[in-house]
Amino acid sequence: MLRVEHLTKVYPNGTVALKDVSFEVPDGEFLVVIGLSGSGKSTLLRCINRLIEPTEGKIFMDDQEITRANSTELRHIRRKIGMIFQQFNLVKRSTVLTNTLNGRLGYANPFLSLLGIWPQADKEMAIAALNRVGIADKAKNRADALSGGQQQRVGISRALMQEPRIILADEPVASLDPVLAHSILQYLEQMNKTDRVTVICSLHFLDLVHRYGTHVIGLKDGMKVFEGAPSEIDRARFKAIYGEEAQEVRATVLE
Repeated sequence: MLRVEHLTKVYPNGTVALKDVSFEVPDGEFLVVIGLSGSGKSTLLRCINRLIEPTEGKIFMDDQEITRANSTELRHIRRKIGMIFQQFNLVKRSTVLTNTLNGRLGYANPFLSLLGIWPQADKEMAIAALNRVGIADKAKNRADALSGGQQQRVGISRALMQEPRIILADEPVASLDPVLAHSILQYLEQMNKTDRVTVICSLHFLDLVHRYGTHVIGLKDGMKVFEGAPSEIDRARFKAIYGEEAQEVRATVLE
């Protein structure tokens, strides 16, 4: 169980990115976070694993408070929380295999991993992860030689290497076409259903929200304005999340 209590984030320039946001995520949920650009979606995901430090509020994984964890405790917590980024966040000049192995950095000997020396078991695990996302044949290729969809699959394989309990996916398909978007989200869905990994994913397209989400949180100007099932997002609730801008979009698109 992930629990967020009264989370607030104010940036040094005075921007209030999140304001008093609270919710719970049961184990095995596929939670989708929606809202316009600037609504606080990315800040929320990054506060959960403390890539961004919250200003106020608490975050718990089970009974452990993430927001009070020291550096050693946080390193162990982050092993359990995989992160998938919109822009992939790969080491472009490194191979697909090395990028995947980087998912084991929380477990590895720092000196040996810096030298590119990995246990054989980790290498075998990385090939298995790449097989799972269908790109084991690209293991020796440089990351920047891959297409966008392939690079995102490397991002998923890297997250798999953490053996995570939670995956945070920050707009993972925003830069991909609809066919590739479904293929990436199907891998996340497989992790969610087969491995019982909790997924917290920000998305823009309503058809994807309905297809993959089991629960939805809507943010507007940093505040939670909706929480419920995807089927509950009717026209009125859509407008509550997106305001007047909802008039400007097609029925199937959230941005």
